[in-house]
Amino acid sequence: MGTDRSLGQLVATATTELSALVHDEIALAKAELRQDAKRVGIGGGAIAAAGTLALFSLPVLSFAAAYGIHNLGLGLAWSFLIVGGAFLLIAALLGLLAVGRFKKVSKPEKSIASAKQTAAVLGTVKPHPRPLTGTGPADASVTRSTV
Repeated sequence: MGTDRSLGQLVATATTELSALVHDEIALAKAELRQDAKRVGIGGGAIAAAGTLALFSLPVLSFAAAYGIHNLGLGLAWSFLIVGGAFLLIAALLGLLAVGRFKKVSKPEKSIASAKQTAAVLGTVKPHPRPLTGTGPADASVTRSTV
């Protein structure tokens, strides 16, 4: 029968097939990561473009709001003052929100306690002196510094 193979041939075949399987899995993972990286790059570029356009639109919208208020019958200077004041009010509210969030940040209590406990344990450890081995004439010629 031609289908009878030795143990060595079976192991060699299994090793070859396993190696091919691993290489194929790695190639698949690389292809998926490449595709995901491309998507992330495009998404990041789109977010950057959107942020830039939003930033550039602020002065235009500010002028539009000021001239819109002016068309209601208020003086132009007062219209711009109202728009500027609205921006300052929004900035103050966002600042207060940020301060409130920062105040809620606490110290990492568990990490500090763990570090203190480790320091306390290490502070009580005493080194164990090693016995001198081979104290013969060769060791006598070595002088040790007391500094």
